Amino acid sequence: MLLFCHRPPLPASRTGIILFVDILAGSIERITFYNAENGYTVFKLEPDDAQRDAEDRQGLVTVIGNLPDLSPGEYLKMHGEWVDHPRHGRQFKIETLEQAYPATLEGVKRYLGSGLIAGIGPRIAERIVDHFGAETLDIIENHPKRLREVPDIGRKRMALIVKAWEEQRQVKEIMVYLHGHGITTNLALKIYKEYGDQAMGVVQNNPFQLARDIYGVGFKTADRIAQSTGLPKGDPTRIEAGILYLLEEMTGDGHVFGLKPELISKAVNLLGVTAGQIEEGISSLSAAELVVLDNLPPGQQIGTELDTVYLAPFYYAELGIARRLTDLAESFPPGLSDIPPMFTELPPGLSEKQTEAVLTALSHPVSILTGGPGTGKTTSLKSLITIVEKAGKRFALASPTGRAAKRLSEATGHPASTIHRLLAYSPVDGFSHNDENPLKLDLLVVDEVSMLDVILANQLLKALEPGTHLLLVGDIDQLPSVGAGDVLRDIIASGVVPITTLTEIFRQEAGSEIITNAHLINQGEIPLFETSAEDFFRFPADVPEKAADWVVDLVRNRIPERFGISPGEIQVLVPMYRGPAGIHALNSRLQEVLNPPGPLKPERSLFGTIFRVGDRVMQTRNDYNKQVFNGDIGFVKSISAIEKLLTVDFEGNKVVYAWSEADMLTLAYAISVHKSQGSEFTAVVIPLLTHHYMMLQRNLLYTAVTRAKRICVLVTNTKALSIAVNNDQVTRRNSALSWRIQHAK
Repeated sequence: MLLFCHRPPLPASRTGIILFVDILAGSIERITFYNAENGYTVFKLEPDDAQRDAEDRQGLVTVIGNLPDLSPGEYLKMHGEWVDHPRHGRQFKIETLEQAYPATLEGVKRYLGSGLIAGIGPRIAERIVDHFGAETLDIIENHPKRLREVPDIGRKRMALIVKAWEEQRQVKEIMVYLHGHGITTNLALKIYKEYGDQAMGVVQNNPFQLARDIYGVGFKTADRIAQSTGLPKGDPTRIEAGILYLLEEMTGDGHVFGLKPELISKAVNLLGVTAGQIEEGISSLSAAELVVLDNLPPGQQIGTELDTVYLAPFYYAELGIARRLTDLAESFPPGLSDIPPMFTELPPGLSEKQTEAVLTALSHPVSILTGGPGTGKTTSLKSLITIVEKAGKRFALASPTGRAAKRLSEATGHPASTIHRLLAYSPVDGFSHNDENPLKLDLLVVDEVSMLDVILANQLLKALEPGTHLLLVGDIDQLPSVGAGDVLRDIIASGVVPITTLTEIFRQEAGSEIITNAHLINQGEIPLFETSAEDFFRFPADVPEKAADWVVDLVRNRIPERFGISPGEIQVLVPMYRGPAGIHALNSRLQEVLNPPGPLKPERSLFGTIFRVGDRVMQTRNDYNKQVFNGDIGFVKSISAIEKLLTVDFEGNKVVYAWSEADMLTLAYAISVHKSQGSEFTAVVIPLLTHHYMMLQRNLLYTAVTRAKRICVLVTNTKALSIAVNNDQVTRRNSALSWRIQHAK
């Protein structure tokens, strides 16, 4: 069967028969190189008919081409041409490729044992072939139940083999089409898993559905497919998909809505159509209730343009927060108003502001507690919880992320959960606690509210009935949420909710240079690097290459040797992804020195990343089925070539990924400062260079420094540090939440 054609066939002869330069057949010995982005592959082939002048010393031929994801042991029949590379010698360049089955029993053993079919490894492959001989492939294809005759193949393994065989066959059949449109093998596998036998029809008839349904297939990929199938540029389906894509990009940048003139301008450039056609597309999306158009007054942190376009969920979330927050704040009597005075006696030693924070939380249905590190937020919370607990009131503690919830629990000595878990979220039924089934609480404390986006904030407020007290705790000077909105700042700016701001650094924290310097940075002052400091240091670097060398040395040698902190407890926090001192490059270098390859250490290249047992990895998006969330960090525990599975241990929660799901993971030796929010690490190393100019902001540096518990090391120079400290311009996000709260009634 034709598997792949990466460019048009060679010219036809006068008889109409396609002429190929040469034919080569054989089994893959090993994959030398594979680029997951474009499928470019270099592999060694053991040919049936030895091409003596092209063989290397091992009797192998080098083959190149843009191909599907192949496995050692696969048997191929290829049409193409021989080329002479000035450095690598003679190679066979593939034009078209057919998947064939090996002609010898030894070839069948290697083919089945290659890892191509989940459930079959080299040992099981040998047993199957020894049992069935020349009939092996026919048995698997047409009489799979007979596999039970083979020792060690039970019902479960047989089902796994049958499923994998069928899946592999069907995936290969659609590869020729999908690869022709620039879709990689891993994405093709996802498309097949999503749509099954209907995959081809979806791709051909409505490629933009791929962008909606499948993570990793964006609008541009879908549009490339659509254009190649002849869809006109002005087709309404394409225009509407492009508008939705741009709005999703804006929410990805933190904006709750797009300004209509800006949206039209971007859409014209993206789609190559007229502004009038974009206007028509916006109107159609509005009629379909996929977007909401709204006019907002100028001057409310939203610029001067009045016309706005929301993705519908974000409009209703913003509206819902304003209405529900106002209803909570105005509810009477508050649920904690009947606590007897005998229970409200505050412990000695609280400052005036801490006392104010506790009393405000008791007397007001909604209040905010904010302040920097070391200012006593935790002490205030403990005092409040003690009073509420003694009075027999119902309370709960929650944070946006699992790591933040764990910190909150450790700090207060009481159980804390993620907001999703508190609201009993399930992928099938959504949030179990909502306006129809509210939480039965007298007090809810939500920590790390700076991380809260508008969608989750709205779901949380839906689940609170009037009379419940809500205390929002956070640091307004940290980076805003990864998701859309700036909820904490907007609520504070509305002036509707009482706020207590803690500023005094307490004695037990005053000796920490991390705490002291975090506050200096927040005040616009350069941090101090005292020679006597024991927890805050700087290493000089002017160029990215030098900074990267320092980072590797610090993580691998200097911090472990001086402080006894293992590399696994050290987190590198980086402003940007690209460059020699960016996240991608540092992850590669740190993986090389901290978790090098070894003969007994399984590894696999997936989506352009080498994953190796022992690697530190991070989840990059929420997966409610697996119960892992954006920013969760774990370690690779196992990689199974037989089952094509990768297992990650997230602090005791072992999560299994199919190889096609590995694009949800990334190496986490170095991560972005945004991804570190809500977390604390024993030690942090922060490269900060003028190379990172676009990201040199005070709140980013402040957030990074405050992630460190014991040790903080900056790898920087005076100029970059000065730029970051002096840049206090918080990136403005399109949000009307503050205005909506003020005008909710």
